Amino acid sequence: MKLSEFRFDLPDSLIALHPTPNRDESRLMVVHRDTGEIEHRTFKDIVDYFDEGDVFIVNNTKVFPARLYGSKEKTGAKIEVFLLRELSQDQFLWDVLVDPARKIRVGNKLFFGNGELVAEVIDNTTSRGRTIRFLFDKHETEEFYKLIDELGETPLPKNIHALRKTEPEDRERFQTIFAKHVGAVAAPTAGLHFTKQLVKRLELKGVNVSPITLHIGLGTFRSVDVEDLTKHKADSENFEVLASTADAVNEALDNRKRVVSVGTTTIKALESSVSALGRLKPNSGWTDKFIFAPYEFKIPNALITNFHLPESTLLMTTCTFGGYDLVMHAYEVAIKEKYRFFSYGDAMLII
Repeated sequence: MKLSEFRFDLPDSLIALHPTPNRDESRLMVVHRDTGEIEHRTFKDIVDYFDEGDVFIVNNTKVFPARLYGSKEKTGAKIEVFLLRELSQDQFLWDVLVDPARKIRVGNKLFFGNGELVAEVIDNTTSRGRTIRFLFDKHETEEFYKLIDELGETPLPKNIHALRKTEPEDRERFQTIFAKHVGAVAAPTAGLHFTKQLVKRLELKGVNVSPITLHIGLGTFRSVDVEDLTKHKADSENFEVLASTADAVNEALDNRKRVVSVGTTTIKALESSVSALGRLKPNSGWTDKFIFAPYEFKIPNALITNFHLPESTLLMTTCTFGGYDLVMHAYEVAIKEKYRFFSYGDAMLII
């Protein structure tokens, strides 16, 4: 498929800048692949569509406060450092993005807070990318992460961050209730709609809620700059699928039950862990899987996802799962009905 097939006009007013007051009261569009029917519900109504033996797979990655503000030594120039990926825990090495990049050179020292956190730039990676080393002793690991947590800011996506400042409430709301393993610079947004009460209602119906881990990087939001999608190179992300989750999924598949992927990041981990027999296998490592049509899904047969931006890889994966014509029609309806888009927006269930 071509990039241009995923262009559509999205009014800025439909990009949600804040979440709904209650997580499970966002709107839910239900799209039926077999009939093309579209329903308009509230997210907590999702319980009505599932029964005993069905499985929900959620991403339990935890977002860390990856955006740091500091200053450059000597000049005191204000800089922003976005932590992308930890390269070495022992050496406190990180891949980062810096802004303004023209001011940050190899050898510069960067100061954060009142100087209690200091880093040195040791390499250039891309035009905005740098490798930095935080000046810590290896015995101070716990203190280092504590400082990152105190000084860092919730890494709202740039489409939101450009329109409003980060607020204290974002620390809790840009995190799912499933968050457990630190490593993501963006939330698995489909999971943001769940509450503990909703999960309990699902479990009372006999629905199994099982986790995978996929640490979301900025590559998830990176724009596609090639018309031919086969030439797009996705960034790698670290993931893990546990044996207990694989067992739950395979039992559901064997019994012809629903296997629900909560989010496109979860789909990426699931479809990167398929056995030769077409079942889910325990797995861990890195995946750069980019799913676009034509593609036959092996594991999930239902998908919960947010409404995505034009030309995004997330939209491409959603269209592959639900069918291009049906999903793009659903997006036309969503715009007409003023559904809220992007990370803090409303949800879609494709069954």
